This record gives sequence, structure tokens and C-alpha cells, in this order.
Amino acid sequence: MISVISAIQLSSVNCIDQNIEDIDKILFENMPRLSAEDMHLVVLPECCLYFGGRDIDQLMIAENLGHGKMQQALASLAKKHGIFLLAGTIPIKTQNDNKFTASSLLFSPNGDIVCDYQKMHLFDVDVNDSEKQYRESKYTAPGNKLSVIDLDTFKLGFSVCYDLRFAELFRALRVQGAEVIAVPSAFTKVTGEAHWQSLLRARAIENQIYIVAAGQSGVHPNGRETFGHSMIIDPWGEVKEIKVTGIGMISCDFDRQLIKKIRKDIPVAQHNKFSVTLNKMDN
Repeated sequence: MISVISAIQLSSVNCIDQNIEDIDKILFENMPRLSAEDMHLVVLPECCLYFGGRDIDQLMIAENLGHGKMQQALASLAKKHGIFLLAGTIPIKTQNDNKFTASSLLFSPNGDIVCDYQKMHLFDVDVNDSEKQYRESKYTAPGNKLSVIDLDTFKLGFSVCYDLRFAELFRALRVQGAEVIAVPSAFTKVTGEAHWQSLLRARAIENQIYIVAAGQSGVHPNGRETFGHSMIIDPWGEVKEIKVTGIGMISCDFDRQLIKKIRKDIPVAQHNKFSVTLNKMDN
């Protein structure tokens, strides 16, 4: 059995139908040739189905988990292409009418939601770009759980964008068995140029895992500019594939033997003197 991990880079707009059409086209044009028993994971960026509008727009289109136009469309794409499809994030309703969660949803080849993750670390920062200030917590509620799922061929851990700056989260996912960690993102051009690749490679090297980082790219309808540079990094920290600008898909075979060898040769998990404890957060 072959296991393939892929990242799709988008330049999403504030139109759900257009973004779905773009994803479908990219999949149709770039799918690797695999047999029925092979496994293919495809990771979409953060805000994959709606980006470039007002922050409050995400709240207005939020869906109940398991129901709604966006989730139905993503389920259909997973079934149509026979893939595990990780929707970087879509807005999911919470018990607070003024907040949604930025939720990563993993759809199986049957179209079922088999795992979900709510972005823990919210992007409340000042950046020297056209936006100047980002206050994600205004409408977004932070998640409070780790998500790792066994896909039989490997264990997949979940993170989103700003989570990348918190090494403790990635270490906790590794402790729970993650061999691949998805990093759907919408890094700004400024922070991306400064830190994106350095952080991705560090997380891969520290935890001896594959990183699949799918990003947004270009200038979006509201003027926000994202960095692109989607990439797949192996457990040694080597960039196996990269999509610098524009939209498209990159793919790489998952190699468990490489993980085993690196972890055997440099057994950092056994040598580590520290443990990870996550603070409990409430939505």
C-alpha cells in the first residue's frame, strides 16, 4: 500500500462556490495515480472556503458541526476523488451566538467527518502590513482539545496556522503518536517571509515527523496578502515539495521507514527530560 500526503495552495475569495470549484479543479488536474487500496491525504489551507471578506462574515456563514452547505460540498469532494480531505478551517457555530470556532474537519473517502480540531491559538497580533492589527479572538472561540487520528498507514495530528509558533502543542501531538502533522494556514506575507519555513522545519526536526503545510497565497479581495509557500517537510527537516506562489497541489509519499530510522538513530523522545502539560481552555 502507498500512502500519499498532499497540500493544496489556494487564493481563496469571499465566495464559497468559487472556492469549491477551484479545489475540485486542482484535484482533478493533479491527482496522483493510485490503486484502490492506496491512501491519499489532501490538506486544504486555513479559511479554505471563505477568505478575503470582513471578519464578521465568518460568523454569519458558520454552520453546525455535521450540517450545512460547506460541509456537504467538502464531503462530496472527498467521495468524488476517493481521498481523506482535511478542510483547513471552516467556521463552526458554538453555544455563544457571537463566536465560532475555526475548525479543521477531516472527511473520509466515504464523505464522513472522522475527526475535528478547533484552532487553539488565536492570532491577536500587530503586523507591519496593510491590516496593521489582527484580532482573531473578536469572533473566534479557541479550541480546547488535541486531535490525533489513526489512518492505519500513519497517525495524523492537527494544528492551524498560528499554532505553529507553539512548540509544546506539536510535542504533545508527537507524544500522542503523530507521525504527520497538518498545518493549514493563512500566514501573512510579512510573518511568512520572516518565520514560515524556519518554524515548519523546526517542528519537523524536533518531533521527527512529516509536516504538511497548506497555505493561502496572494492578495485577497479585502486587500490582505498571504505568503503561500505551501510545503511538505520530512522528519529530517528537508523540504520535499514546495509551491511558492499561485494555486496548485504538491504531493509526497509517506515513508514510515524513514521516521523509524531517524527516531532510532537520534532517540530524542527517550532523551527528553521535560514533559508537556497543556492548560485547559473553555470555549
